[in-house]
Amino acid sequence: MTKTIRQTIYFSALPHKVYESLIDKAKHAEFTGASAQIERKVGGKFSVWDGYAVGVNKELVQDKLIIQTWCASDWPKEAESIVKFELSKENDKTKLIFTQEGVPEEFCKDVATGWQDFYWRPLQRYLRE
Repeated sequence: MTKTIRQTIYFSALPHKVYESLIDKAKHAEFTGASAQIERKVGGKFSVWDGYAVGVNKELVQDKLIIQTWCASDWPKEAESIVKFELSKENDKTKLIFTQEGVPEEFCKDVATGWQDFYWRPLQRYLRE
């Protein structure tokens, strides 16, 4: 059994800065405080949070959309989710609609909280600096 996580977050930055923070390995490492390896191309692999999560870029639309497979190291071996970051400009902010499909049910609550604690809040702080 799997579940889907949906979250909407607003950032005080334009979509380009948010997109770059998510897809650029140096910026990603800077805002998370953990190592990141990200190949910036469709079919490119990534490893973030010191190898905790790995996956492949499925679709990249500059400043608008990132779709990736996403597997966490503590999930069952065959588990693979799909994450989607949809970015749009609203006034001088960015609206990010985040969806993660295929999260193993027993991990769903922790994963949903983890996005808030380890991605959205640190990214909001990083973009304000």
